[in-house]
This record gives sequence, C-alpha cells and structure tokens, in this order.
Amino acid sequence: MTPSAYEPTHPTALAADAEAPPPSATATATFGMGCFWGPDARFGATPGVVRTRVGYAGGTEPDPSYYSLGDHTEVVQVEYNPDTVSYEALLDVFWANHAPFSAPLKRQYRGVVLAHDDQQCEAAKRTRDDLESRTGKAVETAIETLDQFYLAEDYHQKYRLRSASFFMSAFEEASYSDEDLRESPFAATLNGYVAGHSVSVDADLPAPSQRPR
Repeated sequence: MTPSAYEPTHPTALAADAEAPPPSATATATFGMGCFWGPDARFGATPGVVRTRVGYAGGTEPDPSYYSLGDHTEVVQVEYNPDTVSYEALLDVFWANHAPFSAPLKRQYRGVVLAHDDQQCEAAKRTRDDLESRTGKAVETAIETLDQFYLAEDYHQKYRLRSASFFMSAFEEASYSDEDLRESPFAATLNGYVAGHSVSVDADLPAPSQRPR
C-alpha cells in the first residue's frame, strides 16, 4: 500500500485497515456457494471476518480464469479471527446461504467446503450430518480438501463495492491499488454493507434507507 494510504480524507476507514489483525493472526476458510459475488459480501459483513477474496478452486486445470474455468468452482476465501469467530460459526453462515439440498446444474456454481486441514474437514462433515439429521434431507454439498486457490480477476474482487462510487472514493483518494482493495478489511465490511447486510463498524455510514444508489 502506498505511504499516503492512511492519510486524510477518510481517516476512520483507513484506520480500520491499520488496526485489523495481520494475516499471521488469522485463520482461513474456503467455500463454494454459487456465484462468488454474494458470498464475498455476506462473509465480509460477518463479525470476526477480517479479509475476503474470491477465486477459483476445486479443479485440476492449471491457471483457471473466468473465461477459461475448466473444472474449477467459484469460491470465496475468508480470513477470520479465531478469537472472535469460530470455523463452526462460519459453517453456519455457509449452510444457511446456499442450496445444500440441490445438486448443482454447473460445477462452476456448486456448493462445496474446501477444508484447509483435518479439523475443518471433520467440522464440515459433522455439521453436514447434523443438517441432514434435523431436516431429513440428503445434503448434496461436497466436502473436499483444498488443493490450490487461484485468485479471480480484479474486477470480481469486492464487486458490490466497486459498483458504489460514493464509497469507492474513500479508497481511490487514498490511492489503493486493486490488491490493496482486495486485501482491505474495511473494504470487505463495506462490500457487505453495500450489498445490504448489517455491519458493525466505527465509520460514520449512512443508514440503509439513505445509502447512495
């Protein structure tokens, strides 16, 4: 990030990035939940989530892109503070925000947990089994081990936020690069806010009925 990024016109937003836990203090989860724009916003608004990014995973083709996806799936990768939110709580968000009982029409948009370790895999299976037990329905969502995550193109990152020029001005005036925006904790939260989710931040944001369109 450029040296001027935390300097004036929007100090509250930029201070939020400076005060967020560094990647070394976070854990990571990866989920496929259909088109990745919505999950990116949903998790960005989830308390305890620090950073989000979207990309492609779950396939075998090297170097996938949006127009050459191969057998990969659109996924959201979530960095979270394990002292604030548990992996199981993220799984609750995951199960509640896709269609776990429906087989996907396209592999690109399938529901999948891509576990980063054995503990995540066990938690995903346990919550899947609990969901089946409570509903009496068979879950079609896959549970797999993450092999490799490929970042999606810049224009997919924080997609909802990018469409809101009023809020994007905070980052443009601070000379954020595309990478800065993608990795910004405040951008993750604001991306959720623009998409209509409730968020808890210190910045002085307009009420939902007053959001610029």
